[in-house]
Amino acid sequence: MISFYPGPSRVHDALPQYVKDAAKEGIMSINHRSETFVAMSKKTIGLLKEKLNIPRNYTIFFTSSATECWEIIAQSLITDKSYHLYNGSFGQKWFDYTQRLHPGAMPIAFDTEEQLDPNKLILDQREGIICLTQNETSNGTQVDNRTIGAIKKNNPSYLVAVDATSSMAGIKLDFKSADIWFASVQKCFGLPAGLGILVCSPQAIDRAKAINERSHYNSLPFMIEMMDKWQTPFTPNVLGIYLLMRVLENCEKIATVHDETVKRYNQWKTFLSECKSVRHLVRNEAVQSYTVFPVFGDEAAVTKIKKAAKKNGFLLGEGYGTFKPQTFRIANFPAIKKSEIKSLMNFLQGY
Repeated sequence: MISFYPGPSRVHDALPQYVKDAAKEGIMSINHRSETFVAMSKKTIGLLKEKLNIPRNYTIFFTSSATECWEIIAQSLITDKSYHLYNGSFGQKWFDYTQRLHPGAMPIAFDTEEQLDPNKLILDQREGIICLTQNETSNGTQVDNRTIGAIKKNNPSYLVAVDATSSMAGIKLDFKSADIWFASVQKCFGLPAGLGILVCSPQAIDRAKAINERSHYNSLPFMIEMMDKWQTPFTPNVLGIYLLMRVLENCEKIATVHDETVKRYNQWKTFLSECKSVRHLVRNEAVQSYTVFPVFGDEAAVTKIKKAAKKNGFLLGEGYGTFKPQTFRIANFPAIKKSEIKSLMNFLQGY
């Protein structure tokens, strides 16, 4: 079965060998306070900065998932208000979760086809946090780097936090344009689920230290103190960090990966425009995701395609939210091979 599910998705082919290497090297049993772990943590963070072009003065943390990052941000970086920009289910879930911890969380919903206008998002000058989803997995839309940077520029006293779960390691992200970025590794990183990456700017680190919230095991000030020693407050997913290190050692830098991702996006865009019974869900190409394609059609046709795809060895992503019965989703992640994409396209040509 070839997985085009948009997370957890296809893993890199070399992963079974990396797991064997981990067992041989004793990685699965190392102490997370040991010199071996510290060396691995330091190397992995260095590779993340090198391969993804993350600024050297940004701090990277290991978490269990992107969902945990929602909680860390709510606990340690929000004191009163947060503003949540969203046009889909995952952005709304982030808002809903934050509102449980902070009733002052404010929703700013926008349309699936809408391109955000930063000039309409100038908030009051009190300190706060603006939260947005760079790549909305539920409907296949994205917010570009320029827009994120303009939102930050227009609101300099605010931290800008970005959920990049379905795009980090798949496209170029301008990390300098925001203060907090996070993702899970089961998508563009091509790894199994169970590890999250949290990236913080110096401004975010200073804010966390000033608030100094220390009521939880994953309170950010405690995480900062431990990461100063290349460690975590909790026992982390050591195997996941090792596998991330190995994948990063052997992957291209993000500029090259980005170009390939966009090339594949353009191929899919052309292909879907020529299909008879289905089309891209999102009409506005300016907001279409490069890494997740939602395919829309008549409910009967979509059901038929999904059923036939599974029989032919293709695992497609289910639709999500309002359009669930009329859509399926296709991942465009780096671990998916060109030959596999060609095979899926050949299959879909009959529809």
